[in-house]
Amino acid sequence: MTAELITSVTGIAAAAATLPGTIELALVTFGSWLPARPAPRPSAARLPRLAVVIPAHNEGQSIRACLQSVRACRRFEELATLFVVADNCTDDTAAIAHSAGANVIVRNNDTLRGKGHALHFAFTLLGQRSYFDAFLVVDADTEAAPNLIEEVATAFHNGADAVQCAYLVAEPERFARFDLALRAFNLVRPKGRSRLGFSAGILGNGFAVSAQTLARVPYTADSVVEDLEYHLRLVEQGIRVQFLESTTVRGAMPGTQTGRATQRARWEGGRLRMVRERGAEIAAGWLFGNRALKEVLLELLTLPLAYHSLLLLAALLIPSAIGRGLAVAGAAVLFAHLLTAIGHGSSLRRDFATILSVPLYLLWKLRQIPATLRASSSRAAWVRTARSQAEAASA
Repeated sequence: MTAELITSVTGIAAAAATLPGTIELALVTFGSWLPARPAPRPSAARLPRLAVVIPAHNEGQSIRACLQSVRACRRFEELATLFVVADNCTDDTAAIAHSAGANVIVRNNDTLRGKGHALHFAFTLLGQRSYFDAFLVVDADTEAAPNLIEEVATAFHNGADAVQCAYLVAEPERFARFDLALRAFNLVRPKGRSRLGFSAGILGNGFAVSAQTLARVPYTADSVVEDLEYHLRLVEQGIRVQFLESTTVRGAMPGTQTGRATQRARWEGGRLRMVRERGAEIAAGWLFGNRALKEVLLELLTLPLAYHSLLLLAALLIPSAIGRGLAVAGAAVLFAHLLTAIGHGSSLRRDFATILSVPLYLLWKLRQIPATLRASSSRAAWVRTARSQAEAASA
């Protein structure tokens, strides 16, 4: 095999690895440009009753502000009941939550640890009561939009089986890169899927499922990306998650480099594990008739944007006509995707400054590959991300 042929094949292989992501990004980006279908507003009829479930592991520093935010939502007292799952806590999370007016569910299990287990425990316990029509999950470090409760209840009143609202950054000025990334991943993509009629996905924070959905598909997801794992099961059962772009939850981002590295490794490693463990099964389900799994498979095979960008760059630099052609198309789609995410922000200057910092970020991502691979192991345990320098030092 000649050096020229090896070079050409390498370029084509680099571009081919980005092809599922290019197709997926084109679908969701252009789909997000479609007009929204107006949702009917409920009459005076009773709206569904929500159990707001907040899983919390050692969240004593943030839980009070989160509870105040949820309780300040319009029609909270009429439509919702607040529950905090104090999961394997060694701090005062439970006491603070109780003093702030929440019902506290204490869970201690040294073997089954992590958010997925905490949610399954709470859903099983609360599902025994026929009082609740749906269950809304909010992370303990979250600020809820004032219309969150009302919009979620209205969606279930209109027949939704499951919903996901926009999950964005609480301090966009401080975490500009996270802000742009979450606008792309948690706003543009689910909006595009929803407007094209696909299932929007579950993002782990600000999602809700009806009691009927939970009875049909119990929340037994226990990987480090339990939200993605559960969404795959929903789509396999023909259940579509609707996207509520009309309301938002804003989550706190890790304030340390170590915390950011841990969180990204968990997210991306967990997705890699799902590709390895479920990819072939999802593909078979699509080939044997479940057409909804086609977009899910494309999304699952889409690389993180940093690695997607690096492979596109490699394909552009390697002298291969086919590889370069695919890379040019992929780069155009990626550019449109980022511009669409920028268009959903409030500061063009901040977003373009973030784009200029991308080369350094790509180098950091390359150094993260070993941690991501370790997090993709089936033995990888869920670890709470430290939000501050003090938390990181004491971990």
